[in-house]
Amino acid sequence: MTGAHCAPTDPMQQDSLVYSDAKKQERYDRAYMRMAQEWSRLSHCTRKKVGALIVKEGMIISDGYNGTPTGFPNDCEDANGTTLWYVLHAEANAIMKVARSTNNAREATLYLTHSPCKECSKLILQAGIKRLVYQEAYKDPAGLALLQEGGVSIHHLHERISS
Repeated sequence: MTGAHCAPTDPMQQDSLVYSDAKKQERYDRAYMRMAQEWSRLSHCTRKKVGALIVKEGMIISDGYNGTPTGFPNDCEDANGTTLWYVLHAEANAIMKVARSTNNAREATLYLTHSPCKECSKLILQAGIKRLVYQEAYKDPAGLALLQEGGVSIHHLHERISS
């Protein structure tokens, strides 16, 4: 690590990018969240637009937004406004992009516009992500509870970040 970073006191975050200066960390968290918000705007879903960024060692290594799998029509909801079962969540898309690359998400930070569901929380743990920053709470808090139990550091940015 460079002099700009500190060794976190929590051994679970040995290699995580966390700045010793809380104001600097907050500035970076907000900047990455603005980028995740911008990425969410690429979603074709009408009910909810979600964006994700994975940051490792000061670099964005992946991004994602909720939508249909590659090659499918971009319609996320049926005629009644119900989300189609095969729509991928933003964090799943970002994690899968890393899986297709030569990189990995071990010890990374995940920036999400909305907190993760239970299913995506399992993917986050399995990917080795150690820090989550999110803005809006998902309707079911079980995903956050699983991440907390799994040792992921969770940070909620409470107020809306303007672009």
